[in-house]
This record gives sequence, structure tokens and C-alpha cells, in this order.
Amino acid sequence: MCGIFGITGHGEASNLTYLGLHALQHRGQESAGIVSSDGHILRAHRQMGLVADIFTAPVIEGLPGDAAIGHVRYSTAGGSQLKNAQPLFVAYAGGQFSIAHNGNIVNAAELKASLESEGALFQSDADTEVVMHLLARSKQPTFEAKLVEALRKVEGAYSILLLTEDKLIAVRDPHGFRPLVLGKMKEGAYVVASETTALDLIEAEVVRELEPGELVVIENGVLRASMPFKPAPRLGRCIFEHVYFAKPDSVLFGTSVYEVRKRLGMQLAREQPAPDADLVIAVPDSGVPAAIGFSQTSGIPYDVGLIRSHYVGRTFIEPQQSIRHFGVKLKLSAVRSVLKGKRVVVVDDSIVRGTTSRKIVKMLKAAGAVSVHLRISSPPTQWPCYYGIDTPSRTELIAASHSTEEIAKYVTADSLGYLSLEGLGAAVEDPKRNTYCTACFSGQYLTEKLSRDSDVAKLSA
Repeated sequence: MCGIFGITGHGEASNLTYLGLHALQHRGQESAGIVSSDGHILRAHRQMGLVADIFTAPVIEGLPGDAAIGHVRYSTAGGSQLKNAQPLFVAYAGGQFSIAHNGNIVNAAELKASLESEGALFQSDADTEVVMHLLARSKQPTFEAKLVEALRKVEGAYSILLLTEDKLIAVRDPHGFRPLVLGKMKEGAYVVASETTALDLIEAEVVRELEPGELVVIENGVLRASMPFKPAPRLGRCIFEHVYFAKPDSVLFGTSVYEVRKRLGMQLAREQPAPDADLVIAVPDSGVPAAIGFSQTSGIPYDVGLIRSHYVGRTFIEPQQSIRHFGVKLKLSAVRSVLKGKRVVVVDDSIVRGTTSRKIVKMLKAAGAVSVHLRISSPPTQWPCYYGIDTPSRTELIAASHSTEEIAKYVTADSLGYLSLEGLGAAVEDPKRNTYCTACFSGQYLTEKLSRDSDVAKLSA
């Protein structure tokens, strides 16, 4: 996942972008960048690491102007290197522009090969650079027309911000995979961000979400919106945003993330009860609302059995497996006085490889839990995501090759229960499951290329 933030019409654009990125830090912790415009020149600063460490006061002072875009990243396409940090920036025959992208372009490799055969030189491994080359090569008369022509050639997920000398542009793909919300400050400045939590921090009013396929141009304080891309017949809003990625205080796809996660836990308690348990605990932080919902519906008391250190990042989005394994011990510690002698339900949002769950269950038993019943507030993750979440290949997803009973044995849990796809749809108030992408659970990819590829994969699975 990545987080993007943009603002125009404010004298402290870079400073507010820093604050916006800080609110979106949960979406990516490998690198961060800000590009500003003073109306004539674009200035950029990108670096590996966390927002607060990168953007010191002198750095912010070196990014003047009343417009800026920013990006926090973890790698899905392109490795964890400075050359892939965003926003990307280029000067070309038509001027300067910068781009920040959340999502993943699934036909990027084919487009890149075609562009390279025509002489294009790529400076990064990021799929986003493909859009820059397509845009720069377009013969269309205006920047917006060049962008539309470029994006009509790509397939996949994109919520994108672009900054030119005098415009801030926001665009969302026709499926609406990744969130993007428009806001406005009291002073009149427009803001665009991945999540509403970033708008809340800078006290901007939420205006609305961008529609799937919508293009918004903000120039000289005037906003123009158009629909150059026909919305897909089947929307593909990412269900995993609600399950795990978004902050619980955000409103996502028109719904409170906290309330959805709580409903996931309530539905989980109905489908996968644990009647003999003494208490419900959560794997913090994303499992907390679901655990509260599970407790309220089951009548089993909720307590705090695991404490999370806030000085380490999310283990799921660390790029190296060695860090991920080591990170579990750094990240979580068990509360012995709560767990000793108790039959415990532990609620988590998902199981990917199973290694983290195994360590958590063993940690709880070592702290004195008599039994551990693992409950997952989403269905089994059986398929990789190609739309902007760094899930591993299918061979590494434990649920792709093991039954629930086998997974329970591997993670050393006394029992294991997942939420059903039907229950997931009910919790997000999408009972027909036709407005969210659930490909990571169902294998039903929504874009043409992946739909074809996954049919082949299913036959050989």
C-alpha cells in the first residue's frame, strides 16, 4: 500500500503535506517524498525512511510554494530503493510535472518493454514511471488530454496525484480500487488524500470521494471535474482496506472503517463461536475493533492480552522476511496477568503466511493461556493481490495449500475460525459482493488481463 496527499492554494503547502503524510504513515514506511510548486518551478525531496525523520524544518523550508504533493511508500512494483521513491519528477518538452501513485499497473511490464523498444530510458523500477513516459510522448494538445490518453493504455489500480507548475490533478481508475478523497480548508485550499484521517489532522472538511474514473483539475483556485473514463461495470473497491490497511478513524468508500471492523467481529462471533472461552483479546492494532465486536456479540469479556510497541512498523509491510520474523517479538508482548490460566479467543484480521500467527499463539501459551482459539475477521487469503497490496505469491499463502484444520495445527491453535465471504459482504453492507474487490479471497480478478491469467492459475492450482 502507499499513501498520497496533495494540496493547492495554501502558503504552507509543503508543511501541510508533511502533516498529511504523517497521518498516512501507516500506508507505507519505506520512503517518503514531497514535491512543491511556487507557480514556476517544481522542487522535490525524497528519502528512505519515515516522514518525521525525513522532513526537518530546513527541508520543508526548501520546498516553497502554495501547492505540493506527497507520497509514503512500500514497494509492490519496484524494489525498496531511493530511485523508486515517489513522487516521481520529470522535466520534458512540455514543462515539468510530478506524479504520486497508489495502486499497481498490471500491464506495466508489457508497456515498459514496448516503450524501451522505442528508445525510452527508465530511471526507476516503479510501474508509475510507465505513466510518465506515456504522458510525455502523447501528441495531445493539453496536459489533461495527454494524461487521459496515457491512462487509457494502462490496466490495473491507480489513485494518482499530479503536480505541474500551475495545476494539481487527481484521478482514480474506473474500478475505484484505491481510495481517494477530496477536501477543502477554511482558507479555500483544496486537498486530496488517500484517507479522511489526513484531512482530519489538518482540519480540512471532507467534500466527497472521487468517483471511479473521475479526473479533477484544480487551477487558480478553481476545481474542474470530468469523467473521461467510463466507470467499470463491476466496481472493485479494495475490501482489504476495511479489513486491515486503512486507519480505523477514516471513512472509507462512504463507511466508517471502525464500524465495519466491529461488524466483522460481530459476524465472526455468530459464524465461529467459542462458547467455552474466558476472554477475548485482539492482535493490535487492526484486530481491536473486530475483537470488541466479537466480545459484544458473544458475551465473552474483552481484555487487553497483547501490548503493541509503537516504535516498530507493521510487520506485514516490511519488505524482508528476516525483518518480518524478528519484528513479531519486537512488536508484541503478552500480558501474563491477563492470560494466565485463561481460555483465550484471540481475534486477528488475517493470516498470510502463518508465521506471525504461529509466534503469537505460542507467545500467548507461554504467558499462561490454557487454550488459544484463533478467530480471523476475514476469509482465508488464498490469492495474491496485484492491485497494490504486497501479498506474496500463491505458493507462500498458507491458505492456498492448507485446510483450516492444517493451518490450526501449524499455528498451534486449539481451534481456528475464519469469517465467510458471505459474512464479509454483510459486514461491508454489500450482500451481493459486487462493489468490492475480493480477489485475494476468491481469486476473481476484475481486470481483463488478470482474469485470464487467474483462470489458468486455477486450472493448475
